[in-house]
This record gives sequence, C-alpha cells and structure tokens, in this order.
Amino acid sequence: MKKNDCKICSGATVIIRDKKFQIDYYLCSDCEFIFMDEAAIVPPEQEVARYKEHNNSMENEGYVNMFKEFMKVAVDPYAERIKTALDFGCGPSPVLATLLQQKGFQVDTYDPYFAPEKTYETKCYDLITATEVFEHLQDPLQTAKLLKKHLNSGGILAIMTLFHPGDAASFSSWWYRRDSTHISFFRPRTFTVLAERLGLKVLTFDRKNVCVLTK
Repeated sequence: MKKNDCKICSGATVIIRDKKFQIDYYLCSDCEFIFMDEAAIVPPEQEVARYKEHNNSMENEGYVNMFKEFMKVAVDPYAERIKTALDFGCGPSPVLATLLQQKGFQVDTYDPYFAPEKTYETKCYDLITATEVFEHLQDPLQTAKLLKKHLNSGGILAIMTLFHPGDAASFSSWWYRRDSTHISFFRPRTFTVLAERLGLKVLTFDRKNVCVLTK
C-alpha cells in the first residue's frame, strides 16, 4: 500500500490542492473517501482548543434539535431492539447521551478528551452512536472496526458526518473542510465500501449526513 492510497479501500487517489493554505487532500477514485495529508493535521492541544469553542449544551436549542432530527432517522426506527447504548465521541457536554437516556436506554459515554475512561472495553451495546466524530478521525477504518467489536449481533452503528459534495472543485470551496480539525470526509459510497470490508450491513442513509449500519 502506497502512502497516499485510500485509507478505506486501499485504492488509488488523486490530489486536491488547497493553494491558499498549502494543504493537500486525497480523493479516492473508487470509494470517494477524501482525507487530509497527515503533515497538515493539527496537534491535539489545538484540536481540543477548537472543540472548546463550540456551544454544545442542552441550553443550545439548535444543537439539541440537530440530535433530535438525527434520532428520528438513526435511532427511533430501531428503538425496540435497543436497551444499551454508547455515545462514542460525546464531547464536553453529552447532549445526545442525555436524549438517549430520556428514551429509557442505559447509556455509556466516551470521548478521548472529555470522557477518556474506556468504560466500553468490557461491554457490547445494542446501539453505538458516533455523531460529528468521523470527520476528525485519522484512521476511520480502524475506529469502525473497534466499534463493530463492541456491537451486539443485530446492533446499530449510527453515524453522523456531513457528506462531501463529490467532485474536487466543489470540495475545494466547501465550507465544512475549513474547520482545521476536519480531516476525513465521506460519501454514502464510502460507508457502503467500509461496511462491505467489515462485514456490516447498510440499513439507511439520508441525503445529508446520516449513515446507519448493523452488525
């Protein structure tokens, strides 16, 4: 595998050059995954500082409503099979975990910076959520493998990350990549290929940012 081969499917990539900030991105010709050159990834302390700028709390009505819309697509249709859940990458204020608890689920949380105790290590879950997480991952395939390991048979892996626009020109002007902590970008096809590699099944996508997989 060459250095800049796709991190999802190992396919060949083409370079998308951000001339303004001198950053290279790599677009997979097969699964459409885009990832930032590792030399441009910000250090952890800068990443944490960026997260702390967000107003992510139960008092932020727009933020809460975002999760409620996510749950309508990714959680509610499967609620009868869910008793336990893991909010993976919960952030400094676990709003989604709170909403899941309000539905009667037993919920654990994990975040490498804000809730670093790996309570999930000895457990498996009916539902694992990863909302606004995958765009920050340097190796999303390995993280997906980890999450699969901690899913019960028939369990749900519900992912939220904004799908990129598809072509190099549109990506170059896309606002979402301007966040310095966003280093990985996906299309529905990317998750379809990822699911195939891991032996997962795609249950649904929406048109914007939600992917639901099952084990």
